[in-house]
Amino acid sequence: MLKKLALSISIATSILSFSTFSSAEDFKILKQIESKPTFLKKGEYAGHYYIPSTLNTIQWGYLPNKDAKPVLTVRSGSHVTFDTVSHEGLLEDQGRDAEKYFTSKGVKKEHILDEAKLITRSNLKHDFHKDGPHIITGPIYVEGAMPGDVLKVEIIKIEPRVPYGVISNRHGKGTLPEFPKRQKHDHASPENPDAYGNVSVFTPIAQNKEGVWEGVIQTESGKAIRFPLNPFMGTMGVAPNTSEPVHSVPPSFYGGNIDINDLTTGATAYYPVQVPGALFYTGDSHFVQGDGEVALTALEGSARATFKISVLKAGKNHIPGKQLSQPLGENGEFWITPGLDEDLDEAMRKSTREAINFLVNEYGISEEIAYAYLSAATDFEVSQVVDKTKGIHAMIRKADFKEFIEQK
Repeated sequence: MLKKLALSISIATSILSFSTFSSAEDFKILKQIESKPTFLKKGEYAGHYYIPSTLNTIQWGYLPNKDAKPVLTVRSGSHVTFDTVSHEGLLEDQGRDAEKYFTSKGVKKEHILDEAKLITRSNLKHDFHKDGPHIITGPIYVEGAMPGDVLKVEIIKIEPRVPYGVISNRHGKGTLPEFPKRQKHDHASPENPDAYGNVSVFTPIAQNKEGVWEGVIQTESGKAIRFPLNPFMGTMGVAPNTSEPVHSVPPSFYGGNIDINDLTTGATAYYPVQVPGALFYTGDSHFVQGDGEVALTALEGSARATFKISVLKAGKNHIPGKQLSQPLGENGEFWITPGLDEDLDEAMRKSTREAINFLVNEYGISEEIAYAYLSAATDFEVSQVVDKTKGIHAMIRKADFKEFIEQK
């Protein structure tokens, strides 16, 4: 039975090769622009600061803390473009060999990012069992940012760098403890990755008849599941005020691996500054993620992320909700208040309290009215349940408060 199941999984993960899709050949691979962090004076991103993912600009499995050395200093109000590298396809249970892993799925060598090859071929230490999986790029020092201020991060554009990603399910990591059903062996290692018993589904992206890019999962029957993309950065945040190592998996008051799929192109995230310069970072790019992220990962792949990063000074600039003790999000339609806790019920309570506090401070209404409104008109969504600290966020519709905005 186990052999039959393993064969089924093998078919599901390998029958669809990258070369199956002619549209993949039309995809523009977003290669590294410069080898070092710099200010770009020409090209498509002229006027942007640029941060590549090199061995000098990344951390693998941990977030920057207050002692992290910034890779670049930028002015408030600057546009900053990060080239990030996804950890999927690079981890030990995938062989820690980006070229070998992706070529085994039919990807041509020239369609594999040089940075991914460099990271997996390097001596950069990474403990699969102890460290977080994420490759984090940064941090950058933002001039003028001080504790008590808020860092405003406007998400200008998230662009897939390659036309493929990976969806993974690992033992003890997803929502369902019985998955994956493959057996795990003690002799698992990067040299023997199958012994981990984990499941990674290589997933190309391809254009449909309308020219829109979709994720494509081939099934055992030969028929494909196709679903729309919504690229966003799973991890964004500022450094916490600690010298202790900060694991990349659980999100917290400083942001990190918050995995809210509404924080995509056109949205804005706000982070309470913890240390001078804020020390902003990003990584863990997702091509698309369902609410919950139940298997463990979303469709994850390397992306280029462009932000406008500004400092909102305490007592001087308008800070949504007046003051923040944790991240806040917004897009054109909604305010987004996260709740984070290891217990999903408590995460729900925290999100509700954050939503009440926000409405009271932003619009001057009573707590009782805010609570009643949230119950009647606000959806609470599960962002993820697989990052140790679970997340629920309220989606507060801005249009419902148009009279307050007009009055202002």
